[in-house]
Amino acid sequence: MPRAGLTVERIVAAAADLADNVGFENVTVSALARHFGVKDASLYSHVRNLQELRTRVALLAGGEMIDRIAAAVAGRAGKEALTAFAGAYREYAHRHPGRYAATQIRIDQSLVADSPALRRTAEITYGMLRAYDLDEPDLTDAVRLLRSTFHGYCALEATGGFGAPRDVEASWGRALDALHVALENWPREETKDHG
Repeated sequence: MPRAGLTVERIVAAAADLADNVGFENVTVSALARHFGVKDASLYSHVRNLQELRTRVALLAGGEMIDRIAAAVAGRAGKEALTAFAGAYREYAHRHPGRYAATQIRIDQSLVADSPALRRTAEITYGMLRAYDLDEPDLTDAVRLLRSTFHGYCALEATGGFGAPRDVEASWGRALDALHVALENWPREETKDHG
């Protein structure tokens, strides 16, 4: 019988908090059980295993992150939207390192087929890129470029990987300038005429 007061939502929220405090990779069912003062088995009444727990933390964090990004980009377009998007992304990574790490895991698609957070992430991201007039497959390539740049920057920053005396904020601003120029001048594939 599940312990009174324990719900999936409470367990996942506690796991997300724990991730921010000790690192996402250190979140375990045993650590959460200790947090709640229960045996591991009590948590298994709510989540099947550690993978499901981590997936739920990833979805929670992804939803929180895209809500902040959506608020930041509302009413903006072009470079202004790109800068707002990137800033909200980076701020979330700084404030919630464990939750942010959760957003980077590969998620079993069968578990998230109807995830509102993932749908909203796609809508907001593609909406922000609308001003750049990109079509597929260029849209997917552009999203991958942005994600790689934002994640790489945040990951290096988090580990103190930028050792040069140049101001990190100045470099971030220049990186966003460069991304804007790249998106505005995206290399289009030539249509081949085989006639």
